[in-house]
Amino acid sequence: MAESRTVAFHTLGCKLNFSETSSLSRLLESEGFEKKEFDDRADVYVINTCSVTDNADKECRQIVRRIQRKSPESFVVITGCYAQLKPKEIAEIPGVSLVLGAAEKFNIARHIRELSKGDSSKICSCDIEEVSGFHSSWSVNDRTRTFLKVQDGCDYNCSFCTIPMARGKSRSDSINNVVKNASLLAGQGVKEIVLTGVNLGDFSPPTPQRGDLGKNPKEENFFTLIRELEKIEGIERYRISSIEPNLLTNEIIEFVANSDTFMPHFHIPLQSGSNKILGLMRRRYKRELYTERVKLIKTLMPHCAIGVDVIVGFPGETKEDFQETFDFLHALDISYLHVFTYSERDNTRALTLKPVVPMNVRHERNKTLRNLSYMKMQYFIGQHTGQTRNVLFENHKKNGMMEGYTDNYIRITTPYRSEWANEIREWKI
Repeated sequence: MAESRTVAFHTLGCKLNFSETSSLSRLLESEGFEKKEFDDRADVYVINTCSVTDNADKECRQIVRRIQRKSPESFVVITGCYAQLKPKEIAEIPGVSLVLGAAEKFNIARHIRELSKGDSSKICSCDIEEVSGFHSSWSVNDRTRTFLKVQDGCDYNCSFCTIPMARGKSRSDSINNVVKNASLLAGQGVKEIVLTGVNLGDFSPPTPQRGDLGKNPKEENFFTLIRELEKIEGIERYRISSIEPNLLTNEIIEFVANSDTFMPHFHIPLQSGSNKILGLMRRRYKRELYTERVKLIKTLMPHCAIGVDVIVGFPGETKEDFQETFDFLHALDISYLHVFTYSERDNTRALTLKPVVPMNVRHERNKTLRNLSYMKMQYFIGQHTGQTRNVLFENHKKNGMMEGYTDNYIRITTPYRSEWANEIREWKI
């Protein structure tokens, strides 16, 4: 399809996917493709999929059908986690031209050029055990906030999760390369970098780096990385996207507490406040460790925002287990929750666990925790009312308004001012 020159992208899922989609876009643009908005007509549509929940799978199918109605002559390329996990299932969706697994994602330009309309769906994938390379990625929209991928894959085997099967073993960028990419972004006017990965706290550079001879690579970890990033001039803010409680060390917390550039904001997955359920989930900590982490953060940074991931309706979760989770979260000094309704995923250990929680009960529990999250966030904002904090405003205008976030992740909305876009301003909450 050498004549085709327009491409549009759609991303499902996490911040990591958004960073990779942005990199795929730049890669194809460098090959001569013109980027279009997803609602426009394009020669090629690329869908970067997620497969954390069943809804992500369904959404992918719906988007393909929408493209078929709008532009039946176009090529549809599916990549991402869903593409690695179920390539044959995706290839059978009417309208799909190409399925790219984890190893072939960044060879997308070559594969697209080999497409011919009328051919049957083509699958380019491999066993996830064969995936070992790391590809740097970052998203750049309005230069305000960039998601920078520094780690990929996961060696944990939580009983509910398909990510290790979709992304492979844990692997990381080199510290030198992350520093180089961050410096490049600083030169482009980026003010805030959000560090992303599948298991970010497991960051471990692959080999000793040039200029670092004599260093033991095992000594280089996520703490080493953030210390190096703080030295870069031009980046005014860093955020740590999500980090496991057992990998969030005291030295990382203390470093953030004393840093001018790492924001007082942590997102720490919990998944359940019941040690029984944490054991069934094969998580690597108990609730007591989580409490210790929160207490240390709030002792050093009382103003710090703490976000929490929670799964409701996991197999075996009784009414009493859920109440234990609710009470645990209610008592914790946290700021907001991301609540996920458990959904069955093929080839996971959780499928063997009983009893299964009815779907209506799962939804009720989700609603209960979302209400708790709302109250937690309102309380957190109330604690800061009257304070003056720094806000980085974004260059998005919607209904005459613009948004920004304080250092500790309180969202601020104000009438749009072009001169405030991508600028940090003092703001009285």
